[in-house]
Amino acid sequence: MMRTLLLILFVSFGALAQNTIQVTDLLKIKSVGKPSFSPDGQKFLYTVTSVEDDPDTKGDFVYQTHLYVGDVATKTSRAMTAGRYSISGANWSADGKSILFTRDLGNKSQVYQLSLVGGEALALTNAKVSVQNPSISKHDGRLYYTSGITLKDFYADSIANPRHLIPSWSLEKPQVANASFVSKAKANPNGSIDEVRAYLAQNEKDKKAKVINRLQFQEEMTTSGEISLSTIYALSLEAGAKPVAINNPLHRWSDWEQLNANNFLVILPADSLTHPDKVLESQLVRYDVVSRTYSSLLIKPGYRYSNLSINNKGDQVAFFESKSTGVSNPILKVMNLSSGVIQDVALDRVITQVKWSADDAKLYLTPQDQGAVPIVEYTLATKKFKTLTSTLEGVLGFDVAGDQFIYAKTSIENPSELYMLSNGKVSRLTDFNAVWLKDMQLAKAVKHQFINKLGQTVDYWVMKPIGFQEGKKFPLVLEIHGGPTAMWGTGEASMWHEFQYYAAKGYGIVYCNPRGSGGYGTPFMASNVKDWGAGPMADVMRVTDLAIKEGWVDTTKLGVTGGSYAGYLVAWIVGHTNRFKVAAAQRGVYELSTFFGEGNAWRLVPNYFGGYPWEKATRAVLDRESPLSYVANIKTPLIIFHGENDLRTGVIQSEMLYKSLKQLGREVEYVRHPGASHEITRAGNNRQRIDQMLRTWEFFARYLNQ
Repeated sequence: MMRTLLLILFVSFGALAQNTIQVTDLLKIKSVGKPSFSPDGQKFLYTVTSVEDDPDTKGDFVYQTHLYVGDVATKTSRAMTAGRYSISGANWSADGKSILFTRDLGNKSQVYQLSLVGGEALALTNAKVSVQNPSISKHDGRLYYTSGITLKDFYADSIANPRHLIPSWSLEKPQVANASFVSKAKANPNGSIDEVRAYLAQNEKDKKAKVINRLQFQEEMTTSGEISLSTIYALSLEAGAKPVAINNPLHRWSDWEQLNANNFLVILPADSLTHPDKVLESQLVRYDVVSRTYSSLLIKPGYRYSNLSINNKGDQVAFFESKSTGVSNPILKVMNLSSGVIQDVALDRVITQVKWSADDAKLYLTPQDQGAVPIVEYTLATKKFKTLTSTLEGVLGFDVAGDQFIYAKTSIENPSELYMLSNGKVSRLTDFNAVWLKDMQLAKAVKHQFINKLGQTVDYWVMKPIGFQEGKKFPLVLEIHGGPTAMWGTGEASMWHEFQYYAAKGYGIVYCNPRGSGGYGTPFMASNVKDWGAGPMADVMRVTDLAIKEGWVDTTKLGVTGGSYAGYLVAWIVGHTNRFKVAAAQRGVYELSTFFGEGNAWRLVPNYFGGYPWEKATRAVLDRESPLSYVANIKTPLIIFHGENDLRTGVIQSEMLYKSLKQLGREVEYVRHPGASHEITRAGNNRQRIDQMLRTWEFFARYLNQ
């Protein structure tokens, strides 16, 4: 009912024919995720995330994620969960007869087991706090899961901390070495120092105060001085069994894989005596559960490790090695656990997923490459690569069983469906979006290239508007991606609806991967170091000119938009040219010295600009590269968007830009979305996502006479 009312409402804004993408079609998109074969390879599971009416708030919407199971032979599947409560972390049991997942029933998530035969899901945990990442070990048959806990709660937790452990690293609370500030006295504001400390601690617990001593206190939507720890539990699936904490969470495991019944491979901070917020390097270690001892396998100054993947035989592990500072891609490496010999997988790309073949002779990878994310086969013996899926699409997640692959992908024609690759043939397994898109007119993206002034090949794509006619002129919108190490192309799902919506409104779209983008190797990605503005601007302006050369663009009706780093670049562009008739900057960074202190992505400042704002040479670079330094030059009408709970780029950034333009008397409009984080356009509140697209279109229409 509410969706119908909204659709009627939006018709008043001049919606086009029924067979073009409307703004409310955002609510129809279903996203397929986490495909996985059963242990015998005969079945598969996956999740589907949809947008549904919020049962508690009229006119609002909620995301719901549910579980589906399919049959390989028939290529059919059925829903296994339904209702208002979403699931996450779905995994097969060791025997393939049931599925484990977590479900949030309102206050905390717990692990459930659902038989393929049917019936109600059985709760396996009843922890005091939420649990995540359930799996049944093939080595010992126990259920493993993780659970978060604050440092203060950890001190008093008899299961997680039976030995009353305290950190070996300093809490960085002035004049307090470790846990001595924790008072067991009765709270009394008029009492002794210990009673006062207990009173102050209660105020913190009741959220009357936040006491901050740590460096990384900014999260995505709030600030917190609390240090969060992660405990790994093992639970025998026997009546009356109690969970056992297998790790000391003070050691800060960032990743782990079970090697055998008594041993784990673990990634730890390289320095155990320094506060974890300040340790950028990590180490790969072997952990013995029985003796509770660590043995280091790999540690290297200036590097960190991530994404462990142990092979089937248990004698090799794949992982990523990254430089702890600067701008570079992680390098995939394979270590022989017996000899310690390490083989580099020479692929200078961000790789989103790694899987071993059944015989451990090959790795299957999904690298971000030139606007696409294909499945790539790597043979360890020959060091040869083979691309298995289309280089025009984006694989969102995959699994392999023998010579069969199951994967979710996005394409220009469809934002998300599940597919199977078998014997070189691809078959689509789902129709979640295909059905409602069947009669839709969709804009196509045509790929082009040019050589920039650095001699780099830059990919760009042009989308002509729906209703395009030869001989007519159309407005053009330059769309810019964020990051700056993000990558756009035909394998990008996040902007699918936005591009199609604006094309349906009669706009041509041009977008590219300028210098600094991911998907083209480290030299390309690092080519905007100390050059966030002029160089990338030159690339995006060039693709604008090349689109204009096609002859159908109305050069008096040019718009530009982008979010995050792209919000930065939009502001930079309109501070250096008046070619655009209108502009929209979303959740951007506009003053880099302030960004160091205001956003949780502040390490971009030293990584890209070589230092900190108090250093004279660095400050000069930051001032030169800040769009706010050129705000007096901005004459282009600008609409600025920001989520009020955005702590990645920080709402102060947009406040400074807006106030400056307002004081200068420029045409500017400022839109703040209450409660919204940096992820508003991808996974935020759907009314706010619709609002932002409509406001952008409406603002552009004022100046482009659409």
